[in-house]
Amino acid sequence: MRIVAIAAVADNGVIGSGEDMLWHIPEDFARFKRITTGNTLIFGRRTHEQIGRQLPNRRLIIVTRNPDWHEDGVEVAHSIEDALRTAQGTPERICYVGGGAEIYAAAWPYLTELDITHVHQTPEGEATFPLISLREWTEVSREPREGFDFVQYRPTPPPERRG
Repeated sequence: MRIVAIAAVADNGVIGSGEDMLWHIPEDFARFKRITTGNTLIFGRRTHEQIGRQLPNRRLIIVTRNPDWHEDGVEVAHSIEDALRTAQGTPERICYVGGGAEIYAAAWPYLTELDITHVHQTPEGEATFPLISLREWTEVSREPREGFDFVQYRPTPPPERRG
């Protein structure tokens, strides 16, 4: 299964500031909808509640520590590992991890790809995306836009050993 972190990340690594949306980029929203439709999405509970609505035609797995939390139309997991085990049964074989910050950090060791909208802003905010080290990740595509870039990363292959 492909496990892809999908995020809009400011130049300073910020992805969020409480309940406020830091930017409104219609092209990014449209792209998110297009590529995640028909696939599985993992969100933390707070991120899910911030979105404030169901996302049609997507399997939603919500990670929460609260054993009593539930909501119609979503599956509940209590850790990222639990969420990924649940996602294994997905016929699409692509699972997008959509945040927030704690969920990205917990999913980091399991990710096979990054799909990042690099937003050319430096807002203040508490929630940040993990550092994308070019020793660990290789940029494989970039689509520049006005004020942001769509960038995809894959794990950097380990260096070849010489005998």
